[in-house]
Amino acid sequence: MVNPIIWEMDHYVILEPGKEERIADRGGTRAWLEEVLATMVHRPADLDRFPDAADGAAYLLDTACELEVKPGQRVQWYAVRLQT
Repeated sequence: MVNPIIWEMDHYVILEPGKEERIADRGGTRAWLEEVLATMVHRPADLDRFPDAADGAAYLLDTACELEVKPGQRVQWYAVRLQT
């Protein structure tokens, strides 16, 4: 079950191997996940039920925080709350 607090978060920290961490809003994080999924050769089996990268990205954003993009290489995203 997804923790409902996740929908209160507006921003995510994105971690990619060999890159600086970055902060993106929910829309930017979803767009980044869409790009990641669109470039993957072998998508995880649980994403087969989604017809396109946009639907898969929305599912991942609400249910996961890590994706293996290649054997041994993972990307991660974590919800964060920014305070002003």
